Amino acid sequence: MAPGSRLRALLVGAVVLTGLFVLVVAAAIALITHQRAPVAEPGGAAAPTAPATEGPRDSGRPEPPEGVEVLRERRIDGRTLDLTLRSAALADVTTVRLLLPEGWSPAAGRTWPTLWLLHGGLDDHRGWSRSDVGKLTADAPVIVVMPDGGRCGSYSDWHNGGQGGPPRWATHHLKELLPLLESRYAAGGERAIAGYSMGGQGAMLYAATGRFKAAASFSGAVHTLLPGVDIAVMIGTTAGCPGTDWKRIWGDPRADREVWEEHDPYHQAGRLRGVRLYVASGDGRPGQGELFGDVTEELAHKAGTAFAGRLKELGIPVETHFYRGKHNMTYWNKELRRALPLLLSEIGAGG
Repeated sequence: MAPGSRLRALLVGAVVLTGLFVLVVAAAIALITHQRAPVAEPGGAAAPTAPATEGPRDSGRPEPPEGVEVLRERRIDGRTLDLTLRSAALADVTTVRLLLPEGWSPAAGRTWPTLWLLHGGLDDHRGWSRSDVGKLTADAPVIVVMPDGGRCGSYSDWHNGGQGGPPRWATHHLKELLPLLESRYAAGGERAIAGYSMGGQGAMLYAATGRFKAAASFSGAVHTLLPGVDIAVMIGTTAGCPGTDWKRIWGDPRADREVWEEHDPYHQAGRLRGVRLYVASGDGRPGQGELFGDVTEELAHKAGTAFAGRLKELGIPVETHFYRGKHNMTYWNKELRRALPLLLSEIGAGG
């Protein structure tokens, strides 16, 4: 190899290794931050917990689903209700946080549309409580649904070497939680969904099932097979969920490519026809006086632009907002504010 070619190869290798190192460090920092700075509960101390009780149920509502049991209802404040659930799909106990509209009651004789908000990796059902969602929806006639999706759940039924079985996050959310809310908590059939990071991927995958009228991705992993994004998924799972083999989720991206494509919004884009769509991400570039940018957001930007391009190739309308910014709630909060009118108008809950 010529000296110039050898030098170029060494430089490219150094850049790749540096990028991977930053990804690992970013994941580790996110993990430490998540563990050391728990989300503050709105409204201060929670009300005492009590076993869930079966209230009056409108005979026109769906029957409660099998496989999920409400273990506890916990009022955090006037609007916030946490449900602790035992899920057969997960073979575990999990939590969903609800923000309830004014006048809500399970026995009100009416239903409310729902806005599902999905959290990102290394987070839980409290993730969106760091945003202004409470203020932004205070006067909206909508139930906000914020489920736990697992620190590395990927909003998917895990492949588990082709054997399937728990955790089955998509089954839990769509076939246990969704009908539970409609049968016992006055949720209606008009639904919108949004999410950040891993939740952006989940929002688009769930919308592709036909259950949601509008969907938004904020810095989402909406092209998981894009070079660099696939590596980030593997490293993120390894660093963020120690002891978890990343191949359990979708298998190997080469040997099990069909499984990866089934969970890649880019490859499922055709199934989003008829859904009102919003896609946003920052570019991750360093700000003035900063030495390093945000590698995670750079990858999200590449995934987002590729996904939006694919939608346009298919003739599927999408509203986009690509901006200068990073991978954190400061920007996702702004995007929620921008996207909320679109999401609520599609489900009849707009102002």
